[in-house]
Amino acid sequence: MEISAANSPAAFGGITDRRETSRFPVREEVRYRVLHAKGLPASGVGKTLDIGSGGILFTTEERLPMGRLVEVAVNWPVRLDGACQLQFVAVGKVVRSEATQAAVQITRYEFK
Repeated sequence: MEISAANSPAAFGGITDRRETSRFPVREEVRYRVLHAKGLPASGVGKTLDIGSGGILFTTEERLPMGRLVEVAVNWPVRLDGACQLQFVAVGKVVRSEATQAAVQITRYEFK
């Protein structure tokens, strides 16, 4: 899989990209769940569209609620020592949301 930094400004929902960190167009399956979701759709699957040190953009099955905390888990495309499958797990706040995609600002993450 080829990963490269995007050089041109991107738009999401008509908003110009003003991020200070680079995003990388990683396309992997993502599982997500809204934390502390009472009566809301709590989980789903999608595909990552891009990932950076400050956030992740991914497709969703339905619109995620703005401002809510979401946990996202991505099977990482590179194996540890060439053998062990890694999973990138992050928690963050939904900062942009549309019917079929969402952007989450990462507050913490780990590799499992």
